[in-house]
Amino acid sequence: MQVEQVLTDIPPRWWLALVVLFIGILLSYVVTVVNRRLLERAGVPRAIEGTAFERMAHELGTSTVSIVAKLSGYFVFLLTLFVALTVAQIEYTTLFWSGVVGFLPGLFLAVLILIVGIVVGDKVELLVQERLRSIKVPEVNFLPRLAKYSVFYVAALIALSQVGVATLALIVLLAVYALAVVLFSLVAFRPMLQSGAAGTYLLLTQTYGIGDEIRIGERNGIVQEVDVFVTRIETDGEEYIIPNQKVFDEGVVRIR
Repeated sequence: MQVEQVLTDIPPRWWLALVVLFIGILLSYVVTVVNRRLLERAGVPRAIEGTAFERMAHELGTSTVSIVAKLSGYFVFLLTLFVALTVAQIEYTTLFWSGVVGFLPGLFLAVLILIVGIVVGDKVELLVQERLRSIKVPEVNFLPRLAKYSVFYVAALIALSQVGVATLALIVLLAVYALAVVLFSLVAFRPMLQSGAAGTYLLLTQTYGIGDEIRIGERNGIVQEVDVFVTRIETDGEEYIIPNQKVFDEGVVRIR
């Protein structure tokens, strides 16, 4: 009798809230499973294979796809929890959750953007490394990490904007970052830029061409190729690759 009395005293809206909460749990599970399968069918696991975030996820016994799918499920559950509390008409709790729910979509998007930014940044680093694998110039070694952290930085700025950080401050930060990247690139690539400027001048003025015999410093030979950055000359079975900056510094003698 006491149990029946307690059940009778429970307001109907509380029972309805429990039903809503139960439906929310089922719905969050379905959303998690469906999103995981959609991402897997879209080839996301193969696309992000080898990235640092994916390796870290595997070490934790999960995967990037599972993390994103579970986040969407948690988002749905929290929304249904708010609906259930609203149905139950729990005043103070409802007021608290109304504030949370107003902030929740932005927070969900921010976390999702950060995860995508980290994964894309890792993938960009791998792609740039692959593209530059055959280039032996030391100055390009930092390019993969620069590309990676640039993606991270932009993703972080977008994520911050989703949680209410002032847009003007984000634009200023982005401008400062872009300026820092430009200045750092100018310092790191100064020799290459100088060689490129010298090569452009040599190509425009045609100071020497393929087949000419020239001497640059202590090396002489037949010109095999002239591009923006280097001049290739060959003599006695040996090929010399001379930066165009050195041509300007040491001068060139054309042998007739």
